[in-house]
Amino acid sequence: MATRSAVPTSKPVDIRPLHPAEGRAGGGRRWPVLGAAVALSWALPLLLHTLALDVVLVPVLVLAIASLIRVGGGLLDRLVVASFLLCGAVMAFGLLFSVWPWGLAPVPGTGLLLTVLSVTGWLAGRRPRIPLRLRGSDALVLATVAVVWRYFHHPLAGKSAADRLAYFATSEDRLGHFSYFDGIHHVGGYAFLHQEAAKAYMMTPAEAVYPQGTHFLMAWTDVLVKSSTDGGSGLDMTYRYLLYVLAAYALLCGALVWAARWIGGPRLRGWRAAAVCATVAAVMMSGSMAQLVAWGFDSETFGLLFLAVALALLVRPAMGRAEFVLVGIAALVSVTFVYNLYGVLVGIALAAVLVVHRRRFAPHRRLVVGALAGGALIAALPSVFSVLTKLDVEKTSNLAGPMVIPDRPVFIGCGLLALVAASLPVNRRTGTGQTVLALVLGATAVIGVFGAWQKHTIGYYSYYFEKLTAAGLVIALISLGLVGLMLQPAARTTSSPLRRRADLLLRSGLATAAALALFGNVQWGVPSGWGHPSAWYDSQMIKWARGEHENGIGPAAKTLARRDLKGVDSPVIALYGNDAYLNMRATFLAQVLTHRAGAMVGLYEVFNVKIGGPAAVDEKEYQASLGRLKGAIATCPEPPTVLVGDQKTADRIERDLAGAGSAATVVYAPLK
Repeated sequence: MATRSAVPTSKPVDIRPLHPAEGRAGGGRRWPVLGAAVALSWALPLLLHTLALDVVLVPVLVLAIASLIRVGGGLLDRLVVASFLLCGAVMAFGLLFSVWPWGLAPVPGTGLLLTVLSVTGWLAGRRPRIPLRLRGSDALVLATVAVVWRYFHHPLAGKSAADRLAYFATSEDRLGHFSYFDGIHHVGGYAFLHQEAAKAYMMTPAEAVYPQGTHFLMAWTDVLVKSSTDGGSGLDMTYRYLLYVLAAYALLCGALVWAARWIGGPRLRGWRAAAVCATVAAVMMSGSMAQLVAWGFDSETFGLLFLAVALALLVRPAMGRAEFVLVGIAALVSVTFVYNLYGVLVGIALAAVLVVHRRRFAPHRRLVVGALAGGALIAALPSVFSVLTKLDVEKTSNLAGPMVIPDRPVFIGCGLLALVAASLPVNRRTGTGQTVLALVLGATAVIGVFGAWQKHTIGYYSYYFEKLTAAGLVIALISLGLVGLMLQPAARTTSSPLRRRADLLLRSGLATAAALALFGNVQWGVPSGWGHPSAWYDSQMIKWARGEHENGIGPAAKTLARRDLKGVDSPVIALYGNDAYLNMRATFLAQVLTHRAGAMVGLYEVFNVKIGGPAAVDEKEYQASLGRLKGAIATCPEPPTVLVGDQKTADRIERDLAGAGSAATVVYAPLK
């Protein structure tokens, strides 16, 4: 099956069952088997919930899916596809979970998912089977995940909950994303289906307009981790949330390595596979994309993760028609629910594969297209809902903000290499080569048109243009799998198997080291000619590992967690100093930790409050800041607690607020 997408597209591909027993009518359809499978689908979640081990159901679901699908000849390939299908299913079934009476309760949701798998497998007559074959390059995929996780988790290891909070609160975006996660946790489903209830936990109109697939998936996972729909204290939830985000970036890096190898197919092996995998890993570990974590672009991280897997599976659809339909629907749902901006790229890839492999799908064209159209309707529901309610598409598309800019030379160079590889006659005759060509050209057109539109409307490239180029980088990197086929494979020899294996390991090791040196700036201990460390040590991932991304919020975060939020049950305004930005972020963090992020709609006035610290400010600045503070207090549903970092300033603010009739409790809270 792994070689189907590499055959010339002038001939239709014949998809046959792997085992005759699975193809006979009723070969696996015994009623007692179905009854036992359905009973186990509910008994297992009940048992694990009783033992508070609901999280075990995640690998159980992955293995159950992996045992029923017939994609990939190796264990890692099968597990990646199964995990991807599970995420898509959770987000799609989340629409049901959001409206039924049990919400995100572990047993009903997982019981339903296992039941669907049991019935589907029984109807298909498939017996559970998982390939155990491993590939040498699996080690590079897994090592990438492990290394990235090690660097990002390192500064958190051994620290207290209050100290770890500084790494969580590195940006406003992270605080906002957590509030969506927190809101979904509390309302028991997608916020856009519980808008009034969700407004208490997130800033309106986010409950209606922002894609919530990332936050729903994390909330569903968190319920299984906790074995409860009660997420616990805000402090504990922020740490678990941060772990999910760090894991997502590590998985993104590993998924890109895997996706490039998948596109290369079974012909990409040996030192060529090592060179491709190590190049992709080096770019992601040493390049600018690691800044996604520090800037709190959590939905973008998840969106790129699902986009990488989706595009790889669509570009080289080495699977049967049933699996292709499932993968296509999962691609549409997961990418669009998480980051709808990237949905157009999935649409391009899906259209390309349907055209390139049209003869393959001809016998069941209507059924395949109909099923994919149904998946597209489900995928579009949240986006259509937001557009028809509160989303201003033009205004949102031109938003300004901090940007993670993909490495332009890598983005452009890898894209051009992909075009070269796809245009070669040997690849132009294959489905993979044709689909890569269509995807690269289509993505280039989308990015170019969007950039031209921004230049026309606002005169510069802004926030969402760079997010689109990040998707372009993903396409360029996974296309390296096709580029790897241009390298000269090692010639077969008549030497002993042990000698051949040793030669393979040596060449693969050298190719890996070369790729890390060329694209990751790793010097392998060679002293720098300029007398300073290599650029590897100045990369964003290494900076995070050294603790250089707290952005000044650390002391305020620790003070809030250790002292100032204890026993407080009202909105909190934190004026620890005369830095308005610090005051706003500390105030936002206080609402997040007390599950009151919805109050930040009005409390954003604190961004203009430049008082609170010991340093004196002129009277004009004080009065302007006091006016903003009164406006923020007026938006609170109950009198807030105002934390002030300087005693004299606290006393004056208390007198002035009382004189103006603004109800608030002012507390002297020095920053420590």
